[in-house]
Amino acid sequence: MKLSIPQKLIPLSVIGIAAAAFSGMSYAAVNAEAATALIKTSGCLKCHAIDKDKTGSSFKKIAAKWKGKGDAEAKLVDNLTKSPKVKHKDGTEEEHKVIETKDMGEIKNVVGWILSQ
Repeated sequence: MKLSIPQKLIPLSVIGIAAAAFSGMSYAAVNAEAATALIKTSGCLKCHAIDKDKTGSSFKKIAAKWKGKGDAEAKLVDNLTKSPKVKHKDGTEEEHKVIETKDMGEIKNVVGWILSQ
């Protein structure tokens, strides 16, 4: 049985919609107010800014770096919770500060906010 183009596209559309619905996070659902409050209390703004580099990259630059990468959320959650070594532009290294919450929902909200920049 030969399928017409519309008949072929319907299953692909359904798969695409399902993939989007069940992907790691919907950035439209980010609570920006809660994310920025947690970023401030965690001291993230000491090294990062929204649109300009400081000691650390801007949130916009981080979002651009991870755009379209399937492991973006997991990598950023690790960065915020596991205190990895980070290298600064001047060549110095230090441990990345851990975010001031253990609540994974709050952490993923911050990650979603960063990726939405």
